[in-house]
Amino acid sequence: MVNSEEFVHRLEKILSFYNLSASSFADKIGVQRSSISHLLTGRNKPSLEFVMKVVKSYPEVNLYWLLNGKGVFPTKRDTTTPLPLPTMPGHQQTNQERVIQKILVLYTDGSFETFEPGGTSPK
Repeated sequence: MVNSEEFVHRLEKILSFYNLSASSFADKIGVQRSSISHLLTGRNKPSLEFVMKVVKSYPEVNLYWLLNGKGVFPTKRDTTTPLPLPTMPGHQQTNQERVIQKILVLYTDGSFETFEPGGTSPK
């Protein structure tokens, strides 16, 4: 069974983390604003539908953490998902996969090393 007081504390932590008001949070997950108010005051208990909307709308919210307080919030980002590459000023981003051609490491003493894909040793 979900402890309502602790659930409210975790819900408040989510609102704080995303810097959201109760009404903007309600809008984001698709529930009535009064629903959030009633949960935060302890008048109502969270429904399964409500909990699932939170988890679906905010992937960093772990279901088990939200319900039981076990685990962590926010969950760590999946590092296997590539982040979008930044666009350099004056350059257009294309849908083609970009491949690293060379990495240049500059040292404060003026020396440098060049690394190329395929295991080429430093120059």
